Amino acid sequence: MLEERERAARVVAEELRAEAERVLAELDEAEMVLERRVIAVEELAEALAVPEEAGDAPAADAAGQSSAPPAPGKAPVAGSMVPQWQEGMTAVSLSPEYRKLVELLESEPGFDGEGMQAKEIALRLGLEVVAAKVEGVRSRARRLVDKGWVERTPTGRFRPRASALVP
Repeated sequence: MLEERERAARVVAEELRAEAERVLAELDEAEMVLERRVIAVEELAEALAVPEEAGDAPAADAAGQSSAPPAPGKAPVAGSMVPQWQEGMTAVSLSPEYRKLVELLESEPGFDGEGMQAKEIALRLGLEVVAAKVEGVRSRARRLVDKGWVERTPTGRFRPRASALVP
């Protein structure tokens, strides 16, 4: 009788794990859609912005292309896409929420360089340690892993790229 209850509990636990994985995958997809929508709105607003003076508008060459370089030092905004990491890139290339996460991992790689769990990261970023905030941090950290900014250990912890730790 006890073995039967244990088997039933294992089945329920497995079903719940599978459901949690499905929900987390849906959350990741929804966050990516939201990120794309935010970017689209920002790009539309930027495209529709009217220069205050005619002199503010960049000159166009014969092909109608703007000959002025993009604004130097233009910082990424919240909701912007995470660029693929390339040699020489720094966290300054990232939007504020991603930059804070990378800088935290680079400054505090965790005990013996093992990295940090999403819950630890959320706590050190000053966020409320509730499921929604922790999952948001986990989602951002996974996106950074996908783009090569940080690494994920087999135990699910996040740590800076190995090259980021070399002085």
